[in-house]
Amino acid sequence: MNTLLLSADSAADIKIGAELLQQGQLVAVPTETVYGLAADATNPDAVRAIYTAKGRPANHPLIVHVPDKAAIGQWAKNVSDTAVALADAFWPGPLTLLLDKADHVNSVVTGGLPTIGLRMPSHPALLALLQQYKLSVAAPSANLYKKLSPTSASQVMAGMQGRIQAVLDGGDCQYGLESTIVDLTGNKPVIVRAGPITAPQIAAVLGESVAQPQQHKVAVSGNVDAHYQPDKKLHCFPTAQLKSELDGLQQPVALLHYSAIAAHPLVKSYAMPAEAAAYGRQLYQTLFQADQTSVTAIWCELPPEQDNWRAVHDRLKRARSN
Repeated sequence: MNTLLLSADSAADIKIGAELLQQGQLVAVPTETVYGLAADATNPDAVRAIYTAKGRPANHPLIVHVPDKAAIGQWAKNVSDTAVALADAFWPGPLTLLLDKADHVNSVVTGGLPTIGLRMPSHPALLALLQQYKLSVAAPSANLYKKLSPTSASQVMAGMQGRIQAVLDGGDCQYGLESTIVDLTGNKPVIVRAGPITAPQIAAVLGESVAQPQQHKVAVSGNVDAHYQPDKKLHCFPTAQLKSELDGLQQPVALLHYSAIAAHPLVKSYAMPAEAAAYGRQLYQTLFQADQTSVTAIWCELPPEQDNWRAVHDRLKRARSN
């Protein structure tokens, strides 16, 4: 299969992408978080093809990207005032609402679960595609299962060339980390995947605190122990330990660091931002770049232990080998 590379700046190419989706094909699409591997969410066979292309277990639920807030009622039931308030505040944007699925929704979309993740993306090209062609798409990240999420079309092509019909190139992703997922199926909202929308932001809208457990058993996209992994082994160290490890280094490594690190002949250095959102935006792209080098491993200086770094720490925890 020859994977088409389409331009999100071209209305004609967006139309081609929409037509492929309507025909039951798979198209990688840009979102503000990471690139998604999209299929028409109303077509069970097309959705099954996502699992095949990614090598993803069929019991790992997908997120459905919808064209507008009105679509919530088409995919979910028991929609609370809390869900409406969060959609009003953060959609379009990087917040996924976990709700009870509507009875008619095929379980292939939800990994066999009674719940469904919904979000309205803000990337202008994807939103135009969904709205102009009246589509909702199931779209996990456009990579092989457990591998690095792509934040550029070139990353998608590196991993999915020949496996899918097309990639819609919409440039680099704005956030670079997957959406926040908030579980609204219980009595209180609970963040079950950290992301660009933080607990304080959600709490400010709702007027109540929002739980964000470090560990939980809610099945959502990205909630497996090993995920977002480069091909090379990734080892993460606190700053003090990192400097000690560097003193004994004998093999070449790539190093992601946000604090000042002295030059080392065996280290290929990648300076990372010291601000959480900017760091998150660069994380997957930098890991991808480091993965292409001839080093034996990738090392990473662990960022600060602060609430605004929770999404970064979550991704590093799942990506690391130590």
